[in-house]
Amino acid sequence: MEKLFDFERFDIKLEAETIGRKFYYFDECKSTNTSAFEKTEEAPPHGGVFFAERQSEGRGRHDRRWLSARGMNLTFSVLLTEKAYFNDPPLVGFAAANGAAQAVENLFQLRAETKWPNDVLVGGKKIAGVLPESQSSGSNVERIVVGIGMNVNQTDFQGEFKILPTSVRLELGHLVERERLLAETLTLLENQFEKLRQDPALVVHDWRNRCRALGDTVSVRVGDETKTGVFDDVDDRGRLLLKFKDESIETVASGEIVA
Repeated sequence: MEKLFDFERFDIKLEAETIGRKFYYFDECKSTNTSAFEKTEEAPPHGGVFFAERQSEGRGRHDRRWLSARGMNLTFSVLLTEKAYFNDPPLVGFAAANGAAQAVENLFQLRAETKWPNDVLVGGKKIAGVLPESQSSGSNVERIVVGIGMNVNQTDFQGEFKILPTSVRLELGHLVERERLLAETLTLLENQFEKLRQDPALVVHDWRNRCRALGDTVSVRVGDETKTGVFDDVDDRGRLLLKFKDESIETVASGEIVA
């Protein structure tokens, strides 16, 4: 049974100073990322959060649909307008994945791991995904919107998945409070974004410590090509370093681990 989000309960628990202090609530929208980009009449502030009970056109990476039951999960976007975050947009995704993973661990004692580039897994199943997108004028980035979907109380997932989904409820066996989880996540996102502003290496370090595939043989899809090698590391910009049998290393800036 769906339970609509209780903003007052959330607001009491939120400890972040900036992230989430301006909150836009939608019963339904196309996608929270789209809403964040289209909200122009009042110039949404840095750290504004766009939250939806349901997205009619929710999406993940590579324009895949993100299906989420109304009133059961967390689907939201965070707006970043400070230029300090525009240098390495991929690391914004790392920071967001770190914050979501840490929130799940802090509140529910579930071991959360990262999957390159921006997924969060529990027990090898996907519990959250991150979609950072930027808006530019010419060659200048004007804003970054970080979309985050977290599976909270949903127990039935329809469709075909490259990685099987799970939810906090499936892992724990009972309903959990979405308001508490969102407050914790936004507070930790603020912490991660501050690390990113001060020293991006700290964000990469946190992400690396959670990555389940480091050192494994993986297949990475880059455009129409799939390449197989050892996931050797990530560099200081969040790019995957793929080592081949001849010890050569290829730097992959954008792609997807498919096996």
